Amino acid sequence: MAKTARKHFVGDGWNITEDLFSPDFSRVAESVFSLGNEYMGSRGYLEEGTTAPSLLGSYLNGVYEYSPDTFATGYKGISTKSHFMVNAADYWKMEISVNGKPFDMASCAVENYSRNLSLKNGRLTRTVTWLADGVRLTMNFCRFLDMQNYHRAYQSVEFTADKSCILTLSAEINFNNPHGGSPSRWQQRKIFDNGLLCGTETSSQSAAVFMDATVGGAHSQKITMGDRCVRHGFELNLKPNKTYTFTRLVAVCVDKTGKDCSRQAQDELSKQIKEGYDGALARNEQYWADFWKRSDIEIVGDDENQQGIRFCIFQLQQTYHAADPTDNIGAKGLTGEAYGGQAFWDTESYCLPYYLFSNPDAAKCLLMYRYNTLSQAKARAKELDCAGACYPIATINGHESCNLWQHASLQMQPSTAVAYGIYHYVNVSGDTYFLYREGIEMLVEICRYLVTRGQWGADGKFGYFGVMGPDEFQMMVNHNTYTNYMAKKTFNYTLSVIADYPDKQKLTSRLGVSQTELDEWKRCADSMKILYDQKTLLYEQHEGFYNLPHIDIDSIPDSDFPLYSHWSYDRIYRNDMIKQPDVLMFQFLYNGDFSKECKLANYRYYEPRCIHESSLSPSVHSILACELGLMDKAVSFFGFATRLDLDDYNRNTCEGLHTTSISAAWLNIVYGFGGVRSDGNKLVINPCIPAIWKKYSFKLNYKGSNISVTVEPKKATISVVGGVVDAVVCGTEYKIKDTLTVSL
Repeated sequence: MAKTARKHFVGDGWNITEDLFSPDFSRVAESVFSLGNEYMGSRGYLEEGTTAPSLLGSYLNGVYEYSPDTFATGYKGISTKSHFMVNAADYWKMEISVNGKPFDMASCAVENYSRNLSLKNGRLTRTVTWLADGVRLTMNFCRFLDMQNYHRAYQSVEFTADKSCILTLSAEINFNNPHGGSPSRWQQRKIFDNGLLCGTETSSQSAAVFMDATVGGAHSQKITMGDRCVRHGFELNLKPNKTYTFTRLVAVCVDKTGKDCSRQAQDELSKQIKEGYDGALARNEQYWADFWKRSDIEIVGDDENQQGIRFCIFQLQQTYHAADPTDNIGAKGLTGEAYGGQAFWDTESYCLPYYLFSNPDAAKCLLMYRYNTLSQAKARAKELDCAGACYPIATINGHESCNLWQHASLQMQPSTAVAYGIYHYVNVSGDTYFLYREGIEMLVEICRYLVTRGQWGADGKFGYFGVMGPDEFQMMVNHNTYTNYMAKKTFNYTLSVIADYPDKQKLTSRLGVSQTELDEWKRCADSMKILYDQKTLLYEQHEGFYNLPHIDIDSIPDSDFPLYSHWSYDRIYRNDMIKQPDVLMFQFLYNGDFSKECKLANYRYYEPRCIHESSLSPSVHSILACELGLMDKAVSFFGFATRLDLDDYNRNTCEGLHTTSISAAWLNIVYGFGGVRSDGNKLVINPCIPAIWKKYSFKLNYKGSNISVTVEPKKATISVVGGVVDAVVCGTEYKIKDTLTVSL
């Protein structure tokens, strides 16, 4: 793999630390130090601002604006109205001056600098001593978001000077931060002396933000109100070696229908004030302690990957935990503006397993998001001259937001991923109530789309022409095997659900499913064209892939990444280089369908062709490498997965974290080294351990039972609390009630 790490952060297994402020890493650090609680999130930008490169980003989940660049086209089926997660209120903003001179990390003389994200307690802290006008001013910053009361944010700064000086502070709520270089998209509706109510320009949503700012318990006497801005000012005569503490409590409320939510925010702030900063701090710390008891992954003997995997788990919990069933998981979470904050097919294929095994209610909520946007998916299918439901490639509100036709119209994996997500959720949870209510309706409509989007070839085979699979470096191809295989599985699963449905007459009247329709689905599934060679055991990625010109991916220099920014668009499509796993992906999702020999043959063929331009790619390769006994490959790809953002492998962490890739890193431990498989009728655990590791452990919630798995070089110990688990461990079936130890 040609990509290399850019080392900047230090720390340990519970801390991400920056001990040198570098303008070159300013935006990367802002992404890494992001905070979120699903309801809202903010990048780790400096409160006081800086002249160094910066993206001042604070976001509200599910709050979006329509793009001003909407364009007209005479071509049917191309989306002309895109939307994006809009930059919202900056509630951390401060200005700090000593004797009239402003503080700027990039230009002022500083020493003893350290910035730290504690994964253990969710606090972002910074310590720095500013050499200002003959004064040594030490500042200790802290901020955190409330993980239980999602509307609340907290900030504090301690100031200690070695000499008398005049410290001038201001604390702002500001809706004026630009989005993507364009002016703010918010309109002020109401302004108060401690807060604002603003609304989006075109999407009719509203947000209210209020604050209580004090120094030593005293409020500001200087309040300034401007356009979309409220500022509280303080002027302090600092005495030598005495510490002065600034504290800010912030309440944020959103109404996605555009109603006035200012009263709700004011009430929330009153509750915050009553509890106090210290009470919230202690409560939030306990929240994280309880979370890590349930969810920690421990690696002994590999400090870098221990830090990396805990960072991934921490960010997953910050991004989503079912605070709001109308939310989904954007590709960058709430950490940046790339991909417009939109959800992709990654949610069901990469993110869902983490929540399925740690927070089943959250997993169900992710699928309910798809159910609640089913009408939009049906409208999209109609735009594409199809029946049923076509789920969008990129969306926040359920409508297709991608105006690149080659993605929005050719990629079918969002729809088949939703079907797979339903199957996977029900298979692990046993929630047939969901399956027979919401699940079956989605499955039927997806099948109706699949049957009308497919066509019969001259060879009498059914399949898909003019498509793009997960490997987005190949477009407008025929019979992409991933697409065909996932459609076949969707047809067959839906037919099996309908066969077991307890009241078929009710199903017929409810969804209008006829026997003729079911027969057609079966005929399509049985006649699906799958490009498989029984001699070589290879699946051809799509018709004609074997004839493409070959390129040595290791010859591509680091400076060419990301390729979309350095290669012309059409150049990318003219060879057999793969962006991300395609054949290997469906062999991972439906792992039990394929022999080890078949997986090995396809791994050896496709792995040398994969450039991993998608952050989702390394984990799937590592998982399969574990299964195939290719431990050196597995360890190499695993390090790339866990530290993709910490070490900026793709040179684009500055745009925000690769949130869905972060979930893939969790998969890498559990499905890779842990050998967990959940696509069959029993849980499979077949662990292995890298030579450099002394021990590792992970936890699963499975059908109401809590499972702990600890793996050492010669043995694995599986403990179950809360029931009996039927599992296949290292090839042998067990009923695990308490503790099972097996030799490796």
